[in-house]
Amino acid sequence: MIAPTADIHERAQVAESSQIWDLSKVRENASIGENCILGRGVYIDAGVSIGDNCKIQDNALVYSPAVLEDGVFVGPAAVFTNDTFPRAINPDGTLKDASEWDAIGVTVRRGAAIGARAVVLGGVEVGEWALIAAGSVVTHDVPAHALMVGVPARQIGWVGASGRPLEEADGALVDPVDGTRYLDQDGSLNEA
Repeated sequence: MIAPTADIHERAQVAESSQIWDLSKVRENASIGENCILGRGVYIDAGVSIGDNCKIQDNALVYSPAVLEDGVFVGPAAVFTNDTFPRAINPDGTLKDASEWDAIGVTVRRGAAIGARAVVLGGVEVGEWALIAAGSVVTHDVPAHALMVGVPARQIGWVGASGRPLEEADGALVDPVDGTRYLDQDGSLNEA
């Protein structure tokens, strides 16, 4: 389902099972996998790659060359940037063109979730099943299963695949929804 007001470039690849809602834009050479939902006003830049079963909520902005793996959630008005040293003009006052900067994308691994109005800076990798709280600004790589909050974002705990904070039990961290057990080993979470 593609809304009549959505703007999908003829060279974009969109799986037939995906839904793209009103006023969204998908640029050339972007790819959107199976069963994805793009809300109202979403912007997907040229060359962005989105896996299967992703949800990208209203007014989110995903700039090239971002990669979202399967099952990623992007909250309303979240932004993935791509320019480490942004400038409109050169030191001599001339307008910069596309050849004068190198876009560096965000990578979001399988099952991770980015909260509403969060900003993820270019070059950052968000690990599998990580959870970025609403309004956070992510300036560095995020470990798998990390719970990140604030400006700049800092880790305050761990979450399971369910998205719920892990609970301590019998020397391990346990997902309260599915019972999966993890061990925190030197700042990295591994299934027990």
